[in-house]
Amino acid sequence: MPEITPALYRAGSGEPVVLLHGFTGTWKHWRPVLGELVARYEVIAPTLAGHHGGPAFEADELTLEAAADHLCGHLDDIGVGTAHLVGNSMGGALAIELAKRGRARSVVALAPGGGWEPGHAESQRLARFFARTIKLSQAAAPRAPQVMRRPGSRRLALRDVMRHGELVQPADAVELLRDSLGCTVSDRVITALQAGTPVLKELGQVSAPVLLAWPQHDRILPLPLHSPRLRREIPGNEFRVLPGCGHVPMWDDSRLVVDTIVEWVDRHTPAAGDQPETLAASTA
Repeated sequence: MPEITPALYRAGSGEPVVLLHGFTGTWKHWRPVLGELVARYEVIAPTLAGHHGGPAFEADELTLEAAADHLCGHLDDIGVGTAHLVGNSMGGALAIELAKRGRARSVVALAPGGGWEPGHAESQRLARFFARTIKLSQAAAPRAPQVMRRPGSRRLALRDVMRHGELVQPADAVELLRDSLGCTVSDRVITALQAGTPVLKELGQVSAPVLLAWPQHDRILPLPLHSPRLRREIPGNEFRVLPGCGHVPMWDDSRLVVDTIVEWVDRHTPAAGDQPETLAASTA
């Protein structure tokens, strides 16, 4: 039976595919693609620590390494060893970090965060962007059910994360907004960005096959600023552009995102009898 709670969505059978959402999101960011993926794989979509409905994140400082430690511990607790990792934005950065730790059978990174050049002012720009966005969301939340009824309002409200926000159902748009305000680590992420702390490091240690898939119209992590270092430093990565999509491409073109994930996962799934060790086998 599927397991569906605020902290975790888990359903299906077959190759394990872990879906990792972005900053201020929840597992519900993956809702447009869940049905088709569950028909093919075991899908595990956690809500990350410190995000609405997810486990608490106790540390005073939030680093990618600390978030990865927490995620690895959670995956251990629910019996997930290695898996195909699919991440968007911060979730993409986590997928790459876990690949350095040997937890990835393959990685699909959809506009992964943390790829700017060291010393670049981009981290400070992102800190300002997120601080401003959170304030606007807080102001809009009380009237969101009324405002989100209008397609034009949804397009405007979601323009930074989607190309076609007007196509999102009003109830989904309200839920996405309210879930984002339930993130308890926003201040810690913004503080880390203001400090300019490097996020993705030692990319040469990634050994799993990595697909970098970048939305053509990403307003948060624009392709020209955020993809070059990842393309240069992740060994053997492949790169493609997702046409017509914004930063959270699952909502703009679910068909394209499903096809992208399926093609990559199936290409990197061993033949029967040549499966990777499970967590239980490797720790017995």
